Amino acid sequence: MARPYVIGLTGGIGMGKSETAKLFATEGVAVHDSDAAIARLYGKGGAAVEAIAEVFPGTVKEDAVDRAALSARVVSDPAALTRLEQLVHPLVAQARQDFLKKATAPIILFDIPLLFEIGADREMDAVVVASAPEQVRRARVLARPGMTAEKFESLKARQMDDTSKRQQAHYVVMTDKGLEHAREQVKMILADIRNKL
Repeated sequence: MARPYVIGLTGGIGMGKSETAKLFATEGVAVHDSDAAIARLYGKGGAAVEAIAEVFPGTVKEDAVDRAALSARVVSDPAALTRLEQLVHPLVAQARQDFLKKATAPIILFDIPLLFEIGADREMDAVVVASAPEQVRRARVLARPGMTAEKFESLKARQMDDTSKRQQAHYVVMTDKGLEHAREQVKMILADIRNKL
């Protein structure tokens, strides 16, 4: 069987990336969610649990990573965050490879928050960026439980800016005008890709 066409989807925090991924899924695209992969790695029996327990003592409870405790440990320590990423990114990359090997759909999508930052854009046939104006993004993120303006700025600082992402993308989905508007854009992107196949 021919290798599937691989789309990489990214977008900064609050840009509507997860909702955009769902729209691709409803159009028959097989979606791999990096955040869900990390949740599995951190869960009971997950492949990252032992290493995290070793490197960050006290962040594993009942054989699973306590995400709040881990976040508190790394949020204001760039070196600790880098160490965590060195542990987790290869495991997530392996999960992507496993997904690709098992995929039977002609088009698959990898939902990767730090797509450009980790260089995963080089593995994709096309890159889609979910985007929204800054004030929309800020309002969405600050409405999340437990989110503060400081935490938002800290998360944002770790991500490539939206303009740079859009410049490097093959396609952009604007998510600030409602779900139907975003759905139409996703349909147009897929029509273009299917046309090329």
